[in-house]
Amino acid sequence: MTVDGPAAACAVRVVDSAKVAHVSAALPDADVITELTQVFGLLADPGRLRVITALLEGGEMCVCDIAAACGHSESAVSHALRLLRASRVVRVRRAGRMAYYRLDDSHVRMLLDLALTHVGHTKERA
Repeated sequence: MTVDGPAAACAVRVVDSAKVAHVSAALPDADVITELTQVFGLLADPGRLRVITALLEGGEMCVCDIAAACGHSESAVSHALRLLRASRVVRVRRAGRMAYYRLDDSHVRMLLDLALTHVGHTKERA
């Protein structure tokens, strides 16, 4: 049984005012929603997601290593890293002429780990 379409509508329209007020107060403000949308939008691109996953597995890596691991051009990886860095998903450490990238913090790592676990879990149930 699915809850899509007309079957998802309330059979009897009664609004729980207290619950609606509680949930409305707990919702993030518009700026936070916009920022979340940007982060999830970045994660929605297969190329960028491969770069992020490479960093999840490899830790700190240079552009040429990420490109080789992902099967992408260095130019494509550099572009992806610029976007990811602008949204604070990855950070860079420079050593002379080399730049090494890694996931920005443990929150990004946890988000990816949870998403990968979720995908594995849903495949097991199918």
